[in-house]
Amino acid sequence: MPTDNKRLRGPEVSHSLSRFLCKPATTLPPDGTRADGRQRDQVDVRPVFVRCGLVSQAKGSAYIEAGNTKLMCCVYGPKEIERKDETDMKCGRLFTDLRYAPFSCPERGSWIQGSEEKDLSLMLFESLQPAMCLHKYPRSQIEVNVMVLENNGSVLAHAVTCASLALADAGIEMYDLVLGCSIRQDGASYMIDPAYLEENSCCSGSEENQGSLTVAFLPSLNQISGLQSNGEMGEETLTAGVRTCIEGCYKLYPVIQQALAKAVRRGAPPPSES
Repeated sequence: MPTDNKRLRGPEVSHSLSRFLCKPATTLPPDGTRADGRQRDQVDVRPVFVRCGLVSQAKGSAYIEAGNTKLMCCVYGPKEIERKDETDMKCGRLFTDLRYAPFSCPERGSWIQGSEEKDLSLMLFESLQPAMCLHKYPRSQIEVNVMVLENNGSVLAHAVTCASLALADAGIEMYDLVLGCSIRQDGASYMIDPAYLEENSCCSGSEENQGSLTVAFLPSLNQISGLQSNGEMGEETLTAGVRTCIEGCYKLYPVIQQALAKAVRRGAPPPSES
């Protein structure tokens, strides 16, 4: 029988790649330290890398990377609204869509949007809408699409920041940028900008004040545009958590401003030679 000399034959014996992968930790350290070296009960957010204008087909786009959490956002519009039977045409309409890539989570997902993604899309809509000047875009719609490339915690908070940057990159008029920050309350202590493992486990052993909180904040106007809370937390704990998230947003603000300024300088025409 003739053989195909152009095809590379694989080895007769092979091993699964999973045998050589380092298994991630499934529990938090018992001493309460954080895996990435940050300290509890301190406003210590992860280092953030931000870039605007990466997708040429979109009107505006942004990419954000916080630790191992990576998101991409694309903005399309304003364009003519698709539904002609809308009764209120004096203001534009905002459509948000947040999806996880199938490879973004430890357990592989599907391309079909699940209930969690629909809830996150609604929370993203409620956080962005108060900051946008939709009355200046009558009979128009603006679409915001967020894709989570890798989920390592605090997805909603970084999705709000990424979407706000993409809207600014698209030239959509806004009252202010919207920044997101989240905390994980674990008994008497908290962890700001929690990782995936920190969001889904606890090590304090206390059943009180267990929950998470995400705040969408307008730093120049000093206003909160969105707040989402899970779990059970007391009034004082919740109030302190909101203040902590606001401090975290102020820490991110200079980085976001710098990234947006760089995008504007890249898109500006070169100076004319006189």
